[in-house]
Amino acid sequence: MSRAHRLAIYWYRRDLRISDHKILRTASQECEAVLPCYILSSWQNRHHWTGANRQQFLCECLHSLDANLRTLGSRLVIRQGNAVEALRQLIVESGADALYFQRDPDPFGKTTESAVERMCGEMGVNVQGMHDVSLHRPEEILTGGQLPYRVYTPYSKNWLAQPKEPPVPKLTALSTPALPASDPLPSLSSWGLASSGATLLPAGEKAARQRFRSALQEKIAHYADRRDLPAIEGTTRISQDLRFGLLSVRSMYEAIHQAMIDAPAAVRTNHHTYLKELAWREFYFAILHFFPEVLDLEFTPSWRGLSWDEPDEKLVAWQQGRTGFPIVDAGMRELLATGHMHNRVRMIVAMFLTKDLHYDWRIGESWFMQHLIDGEIASNNGGWQWSAGTGADAAPYFRIQNPWSQTVRFDPQGLYIKRWVPELAHVPAKLFHTPPANGRPIAPDYPRPIVDHNVERLRTLDIFQKHKEQQR
Repeated sequence: MSRAHRLAIYWYRRDLRISDHKILRTASQECEAVLPCYILSSWQNRHHWTGANRQQFLCECLHSLDANLRTLGSRLVIRQGNAVEALRQLIVESGADALYFQRDPDPFGKTTESAVERMCGEMGVNVQGMHDVSLHRPEEILTGGQLPYRVYTPYSKNWLAQPKEPPVPKLTALSTPALPASDPLPSLSSWGLASSGATLLPAGEKAARQRFRSALQEKIAHYADRRDLPAIEGTTRISQDLRFGLLSVRSMYEAIHQAMIDAPAAVRTNHHTYLKELAWREFYFAILHFFPEVLDLEFTPSWRGLSWDEPDEKLVAWQQGRTGFPIVDAGMRELLATGHMHNRVRMIVAMFLTKDLHYDWRIGESWFMQHLIDGEIASNNGGWQWSAGTGADAAPYFRIQNPWSQTVRFDPQGLYIKRWVPELAHVPAKLFHTPPANGRPIAPDYPRPIVDHNVERLRTLDIFQKHKEQQR
């Protein structure tokens, strides 16, 4: 059978797997040989959007991907530097006449893609960028007036109603030339980074598939009931696997949807709730696609120009988990220790930063992206703007979570708090439910609350209300 191209470069980006890989499979069918590659970014030491935790996870994913490709008779070529120039050099060295890649959902990736496509056009190389990061492209889920949704609920109803593409068969072989040579597989030193010391989840496609099987068998059937309780393993813990494309969202959706069909009627709500979380992910992709300015500005124009406080020592207390608010400190310490934070607690600590400390949500957005292994630009931005009250489908500015009452609702026995704040391990849980009396610390070696929530709540209402009046 004749093939359209002699040799294609497959440019891996955030799709680090070989199973249910539509674009890699297409390249293998249309080309005589395929050369998989990954281009390491060239920044060094510190980056506004990432840090050691996610780069360490990425390194392990790339080692796993190379091993998996070798089972197909292929391998992974590593290069570092500007993606356009690195791919140009690889095309020259290999003589490739085609380039395939998965399109990126964020504006930075799209800018790079456009430059790569121009370069390929100049070199006479066929280029195919395909969508595969989500079940639906942003342009597929629109209002009746063919406009982007600005509110999640009608978006999710439309999203759930649309037919979903089925998985594709796994490749069993991939022909790859012996040359060109590869740079070494990366380590943190590739970016001039040192380990944060955090204990990260195992990386790679095999580990991700094991996590998903466990989630499907043990967690998703109880998801709606347990997802907000940080003390138990009630969430799936596969967000980083979606972020790096270790799992195909097609395969996930099919497996969950089938499990929902097979489940007793009383349990199906849990599966449905989880599928709606996938819709949230794609809603935020769509928001970033249609409104890329949200990375710099508030989604709601009327909230732009809000007055935020200048960061001081209270920001350091928040970053280190030393605020004197146990649920906040537990979340921040979990983040530092594991590169992860429970989803409910993310909302609590984000609203604390924006509504109790009155700091710009962009400060917290950056801190999360530098520490989370599942740091996803669209979802992270959406979550922070939701908490700040400025984003799409956001919590109204007057809805201000009280860390003490949030503890009563979601960690009443203090099990999550005691796990991550060891100086509170032997303190009665009831002391986590209300501010300490007379401003005294809850425990001798634990700080006093750095603010009075009731006072700061009133100040937040005043700040937002005054800004609202100024917009009239």
